[in-house]
Amino acid sequence: MKVAVFCSKPYDEESFRARNADDAHDFTFFSFRLTEDVVAAAKGFEAVVLFVNDKCDAPIVRRLHEYGVRFILLRCAGFNNVDLETATKVGIKVARVPAYSPNAIAEHAVMLMFALDRKIHHAHVRSRQGIHELSGLMGNEIHGRTLGVMGTGRIGFLFAQALRGFDMRVLCYDVYKNPAMIAMGAEYVSKEELYREADVISLHCPLMPATHHIINAEAISMMKKGVKLINTSRGGLIDTEALIEGLKTGKVGGAGMDVYENEAN
Repeated sequence: MKVAVFCSKPYDEESFRARNADDAHDFTFFSFRLTEDVVAAAKGFEAVVLFVNDKCDAPIVRRLHEYGVRFILLRCAGFNNVDLETATKVGIKVARVPAYSPNAIAEHAVMLMFALDRKIHHAHVRSRQGIHELSGLMGNEIHGRTLGVMGTGRIGFLFAQALRGFDMRVLCYDVYKNPAMIAMGAEYVSKEELYREADVISLHCPLMPATHHIINAEAISMMKKGVKLINTSRGGLIDTEALIEGLKTGKVGGAGMDVYENEAN
C-alpha cells in the first residue's frame, strides 16, 4: 500500500521504516502538516497518516476521496481534527491509536505537578546561572491536599492512583463514572465543586465541543487562589488568554503544560 505520512519528524520516519523492514508498504514522508493548501500531495496514495496538528475537515476529506485515498490513519488517540461524518459518507475508513501508554502520560503529569509544587524549573534556571539564592523557591507539601481530576479514563485513574499514595483527597469530574476511581476512594463531584475545592487540577479528557475551553475565565474565577493547573491532554481544553490573566494576577499559581492552544501555528 502507498502511504503518505504528514507532519512527519525524523523519529516518525525511523519508527515506520523499522517496522516496515520487509517493504510491505511504500511510505512517503512529508514534514509539513496536512492543510487545504497541500492536500494535493495526497494524490496517488491509498492511505494518509496524520497527527494532532494535521487538518482533515470536510472539504479536505472530500478532496482525499477524489484522490483515491481509502484510509485516514491517526498516529494519536484524539480524532477531533477529522470530520468523521464526511469520511463515513464518502467511504473512507478512519483508524486511530487506541491509547498512548497510559502509565507514561500519567507519570508525566505527576512530574509536572511536582516540578510546579517544588519549583524545580526555577531552581534549575538559577543553578545554570550560578545563582544559589533560595528566596522564592519554597515549595509545598502535597500530603493531605485536594486533587481535582477532570477525565477519569485510564490515564486519569493512574494519575490519581499515584497521588493517592501521598494521601491526597481526590475529587473527580467525568460524564462517565469509573468504578475503579470510586473503589480507590475518589469522589465524583460537579465541575463547580471541583473548581472550588481543588488545590491542583489535572486535565485528562478528550477535546470536543463539550470540553473546549472547559478551563476558562469563569472556571478560574471559582478556583482557589494559587491553584496549580496540569494539562497533558489537548491544548484547546484551556482558554489561553484566561490562563495568562490568571497567572498574572496570581489566581493561578502555576501551569504545567505538555500541550497548548494553536500548536500548529
